[in-house]
Amino acid sequence: MKEFDYIIVGGGCAGLSLAYELEINKKLKDKTLAIIEPRREYQKDKTWSFWKVTTHSFDDCVKKSWKNFTVNIPKKTNHLECASYPYQSIDSGIFYKKINDILKENKNISFYKDISEINSEDSFIFNSVPLIKKDHRNLWQHFCGVEIETQNNFFDDEIFNLMDFDCDQRESVHFFYTLPYSKTTALIETTWLSKMNDNSQKDYDNQIKDYIENHLKLKNYKITYKEEGAIPLFYPIYNKEKNRINIGTAGGMTRLSTGYTFLNIQEHSKYICKNIENISNAKKFEIIRKYKFLDEIFLRVLEKHPEKMPDIFFKMFKSSPKTVIKFLSNKSNFFEDLSIILKMPKLTFIKALFY
Repeated sequence: MKEFDYIIVGGGCAGLSLAYELEINKKLKDKTLAIIEPRREYQKDKTWSFWKVTTHSFDDCVKKSWKNFTVNIPKKTNHLECASYPYQSIDSGIFYKKINDILKENKNISFYKDISEINSEDSFIFNSVPLIKKDHRNLWQHFCGVEIETQNNFFDDEIFNLMDFDCDQRESVHFFYTLPYSKTTALIETTWLSKMNDNSQKDYDNQIKDYIENHLKLKNYKITYKEEGAIPLFYPIYNKEKNRINIGTAGGMTRLSTGYTFLNIQEHSKYICKNIENISNAKKFEIIRKYKFLDEIFLRVLEKHPEKMPDIFFKMFKSSPKTVIKFLSNKSNFFEDLSIILKMPKLTFIKALFY
């Protein structure tokens, strides 16, 4: 069986981002790479959105950017601007095509459906498939989104709604999320932060239909695309092995309090590329520990007091939008962290330290 210098297990966002970074920086000129990916063809299956707090290589895959957003709870709406860090939405279909068109030009890169098809004994492996042990206590961010098209102009495409908590909470944390791509098209998503033990929360189609027709008061529309997903709000099992590095969610690149992963993946890919010649001895790349600590406390509060979370999120965005965005994107300094913490219900969070 064929041998390769590098193997990437999982050809999704993390795997392809790393392959792309290695390729455009000429790291695969004299090295071979196998990408293990079971899918038969690449099609749009996800939408990745984030505040652009750092540069990345995929501006040409951005479907839309916004400089204004809202967060709302029943009877209260907070209008915010994010001109310094625009919110971007990437179309996975364009992303996949861009990367695969470049990778197929290099004869040193091969795709396989299963790792058993090659000899992996002496390869360095980058694994993006998380090892998740099922546990009813684990929290998830699970969601379903649809892109809709209206007959007439309906949306204000200059502003997006990050969180709308004016909906049925069902003893969990639930909000809707609306990205208007134009005056007639938008992504509308129902999102839950819960343990996923309650299957009644997964009647996503009914939730979305009710929100569009009874909350947005939109009757004439058609659904053009649908996506579903679940992001673990806990770190997957990590077994340190020789000649193996985990990447993406498997490598701890998901910010647990938000689910944001895309930009962390890009920074990790750049780090690996920079250190590829000595990757076995490189220091482990990880999200700064202060965020892990703060996220752990935040998730304890979410688990114990889901009914308080809409108000907590709303109060968080009472800080400067720039400060909140930097905090949620792992780019804040101590004083910015402090300004966020001071907006939180102090007794609730102090008690969470001892749960």
